[in-house]
Amino acid sequence: MIKTFTDCPVEYTASLLGNKWKPLILRELLTGTKRYNELTRNVAGISAKVMTENLRELEEDGVIARKVYPEVPPRVEYSLSEKGRDLEGIINAMKEYGLKYKERKE
Repeated sequence: MIKTFTDCPVEYTASLLGNKWKPLILRELLTGTKRYNELTRNVAGISAKVMTENLRELEEDGVIARKVYPEVPPRVEYSLSEKGRDLEGIINAMKEYGLKYKERKE
């Protein structure tokens, strides 16, 4: 859940992105709806516990939507909400920044 201590819009946005995992989860969801196992497979190094915690927080913050299908076994899919899709420019800017500076030794 988002916890900000000022009215600063940069702090609010940073709190949405929160940690190193959330932007990577959002990166995956920018390409479309995904199931839990797809996300875990595509976000290298994340544990099941941390993935679950981050998905819950993103859902609580209204950034992603979780849809459960009444099947046996249950099928759960995650997608970006409108609020999450609005983060696309930020995620893309992070990608461009990384491409520009990742290999530089400045």
